[in-house]
Amino acid sequence: MRPSFYHHLHPPTIPAPQSRFLYTLGAGGLSIYLSLVVGITGILEMFYYIPTPDKAAQSIQSITFLVPYGAIIRNLHFWAAQLLVITILVHLIRVIFTGAYGQPRRFNYLLGFGLFIITLLINFTGYILRWDEGVHWALTTGTNLVKTIPLLGDSLYNILVGGNQPGPATLIRFYAFHVPILSTFSIILIIWHIFRIRRDGGIAVPPPQKRSNFKRITRFELVRREVLAILIASILLLLIAALFPAPLAAPISTQILQNSEAKAPWFLLWIQQLLKYGDPFIMGVLVPSLIFLIIAFMPYIFPPPPPQELGRWLPKGTLLPRIITAIFFLFLIILSLMELASI
Repeated sequence: MRPSFYHHLHPPTIPAPQSRFLYTLGAGGLSIYLSLVVGITGILEMFYYIPTPDKAAQSIQSITFLVPYGAIIRNLHFWAAQLLVITILVHLIRVIFTGAYGQPRRFNYLLGFGLFIITLLINFTGYILRWDEGVHWALTTGTNLVKTIPLLGDSLYNILVGGNQPGPATLIRFYAFHVPILSTFSIILIIWHIFRIRRDGGIAVPPPQKRSNFKRITRFELVRREVLAILIASILLLLIAALFPAPLAAPISTQILQNSEAKAPWFLLWIQQLLKYGDPFIMGVLVPSLIFLIIAFMPYIFPPPPPQELGRWLPKGTLLPRIITAIFFLFLIILSLMELASI
């Protein structure tokens, strides 16, 4: 069979043990696919979305109820974005728990972590673009956290919201962050990340003299598996989009800015819970930043596992980083559940 362009994006062969779904969890490939869904549906929404305070929420309602297939497009955009956070997080945890972050992959690990942060920011800015009653926490508490940063807080806040408080300039700035700025950075990092995967040798495996299984699969088999995964993911995504509409609320008003019952997006619930325990800067900025920095630079802090332990789950050489990662994410999950329970 003659390889197509898509086939040429893959290496000729890859090790069979490390190509199993139970090893990769399919998270990396699904993240790329969901990124494409988010991008394509976002472009379609741009034809109808109007980034002004008096039109934003109304234009979303028009997309949902008046534009042909608009509701399913918006639902696909929303749920693909939420699932993208999960798949990138799963991919990150898989890399840590298999020890696949040592040289020469340390820098690519940083690129992947950068993609995770940009994905969170894209979700956060997209959340603001709804400009309805449901975005109160992100619009007020979330942006006010920037003010608590010593020395730079007020200046950064003015840059972020376009004034001393949220207003018309805030929406257009978040639209600029969401569409051209963050999306461009995301595309650059995705291409760079994929390039580095090939350049760094592909999937992390033991050196030849340390392997017990030398079986490999071809790029044709790999593409067949990817196509099957995409079909299954597409069906599930369409079902979710059809059964669970994306959030939709009344247009934002001045009264809603005083709503103390507003909740953060699900991926920031743990920060909302943290804010109940002390100083906003320490709990809302410093603690989350420290957690992210430790996870981001884990390959530089801890030594990689021995080469013979690569290519499998839970290598002994990664025990300490695995424990730290598990504690961090258990901490975040507990805080998020506590916040959900208080709703």
